Amino acid sequence: MSNDNQPQDLQLKLRNITKEDIDWISEASSMLSTIRLDYQRVFNLTGTVLHTNLGRALLAESAIKAAVQAAAYPTTLEYDLDSGRRGARADVIEQLICELTGAEAATVTNNNAAAVVLALNTIALGREAIVSRGELVEIGGSFRIPDIMTRSGVKLREVGTTNRTHLRDYDAAIDEHVALVMKVHTSNYEIKGFTHEVPTQDLVGLAREKNVPLYFDLGSGNLIPLEPLGLPFEATVKQVLSEGIDLVSFSGDKLLGGPQAGFLAGKRALIDQIKRNPLHRAFRLDKMTLAALQATLQLYLTPERLTQTLPTLRDLTRSERDIRAVSNEMLPEFKVRLAPDFACVSEGLLSQIGSGALPTKQIPSWGVSITASEGKGEAQLALLAGALRALPIPIIGRITQGRLLLDFRMLQQEHLDDFRASLSSLKMP
Repeated sequence: MSNDNQPQDLQLKLRNITKEDIDWISEASSMLSTIRLDYQRVFNLTGTVLHTNLGRALLAESAIKAAVQAAAYPTTLEYDLDSGRRGARADVIEQLICELTGAEAATVTNNNAAAVVLALNTIALGREAIVSRGELVEIGGSFRIPDIMTRSGVKLREVGTTNRTHLRDYDAAIDEHVALVMKVHTSNYEIKGFTHEVPTQDLVGLAREKNVPLYFDLGSGNLIPLEPLGLPFEATVKQVLSEGIDLVSFSGDKLLGGPQAGFLAGKRALIDQIKRNPLHRAFRLDKMTLAALQATLQLYLTPERLTQTLPTLRDLTRSERDIRAVSNEMLPEFKVRLAPDFACVSEGLLSQIGSGALPTKQIPSWGVSITASEGKGEAQLALLAGALRALPIPIIGRITQGRLLLDFRMLQQEHLDDFRASLSSLKMP
């Protein structure tokens, strides 16, 4: 039904707009026109596979399809088809995690930081939790274990020293005020030299003797042994739980290769307690993430195919020969576009896993190394890096030791046409 007075009302409103209003609207529009509001596709040539700033793990095709279907149609998110009644939101995820890790029970949150907060707030609220001084980590985004404990309502009790912590340090600290012993995976650094860390089995024995839960924040967390794939050793969640740890937490979008999520797995009594915490609902996942997560975990039921079906493991295990072939193929393109201001060569590089997973371990790779002509140095390289970031599909590399390095580990053959098309728009300032 139309409103006959609408034009007249609009004219009255327009008459009340001042010149200052018009100037402000014009200025705001101008500012907005310079801001990119989209999440833009890029080419990750940094050499870091799980790059936090570039979105970490790429989803498997089956996970993408599952997320799209969940977004496009009504789903059985909290509906039981058998009974026709309300169902549990993450039951299937929890069943898969238990099957893959051997845990008695599990639950899932929107990221691992939330899992840590939830575990601490549930088990040790108003009491103390023991952590070795060598494990008081800070990771990206200023996530610091002491601060998280405080916000979770838990008092930190530090034991040992930065480089050496002994079983007797834990033993002396456990009293009636202590509700939890916590281990934290030092995911983004290593302490070397004169060091000592208490073996997990010894800590498990002490925690059982004192009747105190032992919680291990694994950070990245992986579900299968990596060594058979030619990657460095990292204990699996199943291995850690089999040693007697009561509760573990880990991420979904790192080595696991799924969407952003956090997992808690372990003893049923602790998981049931965590699920009753009101914060559990505040940290829950949406339907699209759950769908993608289920599809990702189902890939692990056929682990022999993971290097073909899971992009994270595909990229981490990609052969140096294959990467070198891409680098050699692309080298002439860079030479033509960058001569004579830059020299380009194809050379062996070192990739890293990223996102705090195995921080000191590197993987042989290959890429293009670019140096500026004599006398121009890193300032010219910075201009080139900026020009590459300004392409229709930005190309992100890294500058180190006077070279701009473009690591081709993450550039698949099927994307080379898109890469060339974007590179063809390169214009130096």
